[in-house]
Amino acid sequence: MLFDMSTLAPDLRYKVLTATVTPRPIAWVSSVSEQGIVNAAPFSFFNVMGHEPPTVTLGLLRQAGGEFKDTAANILATGEFVINLVSEDNAEAMNITCMDAPPEVDELACAGLTALPSLRVKPPRIAQSPVSLECRSVASLVMGPKQTLVIGEVLAAHVDDAVVLDAERCHFDTPKLKLIGRMHGSGWYARSSDLFELRRPSWAEWSAKHKG
Repeated sequence: MLFDMSTLAPDLRYKVLTATVTPRPIAWVSSVSEQGIVNAAPFSFFNVMGHEPPTVTLGLLRQAGGEFKDTAANILATGEFVINLVSEDNAEAMNITCMDAPPEVDELACAGLTALPSLRVKPPRIAQSPVSLECRSVASLVMGPKQTLVIGEVLAAHVDDAVVLDAERCHFDTPKLKLIGRMHGSGWYARSSDLFELRRPSWAEWSAKHKG
């Protein structure tokens, strides 16, 4: 069935995208306002886009009332943020930081989380997160009614010692991170524990197999 995005209402376009593009990694973003107020909120319109330089993207939707979300306002004002990844153990705390708290409220404190100082940026990282990426905004684009696309460069990465297998070679026990992803609808998430492996074939192997 065809869904013409140009004719659908915004809420229906959102449903088409979020129900089909799954699972989505979750960026648990910590940022700081110009007044020094810490904010934390999760976003699943997020991914890694390159490594030379190390690049991430964030899609930050507007608030229901049409204003910038605190995260977008903070990044646009300061150019700095931290992406903390979400494990199964942190799912409940992450969900608390989803709430529509006023801008002056510290969501980390509400969720019982610990803020740790970052190395290269002002926003803190979340101590309970197994991976934290310190980022600097290199470009931002405000689209539609204050929908914001942020492209960030990763300046530093903090990875839990418990999952580091070989620091020199940057080998990690990724399944041990127990990261979760965003799924369809309201409140649905996926675990990353059901895995399978596919080895990428070479053209020579494929050609030999299908010869004749």
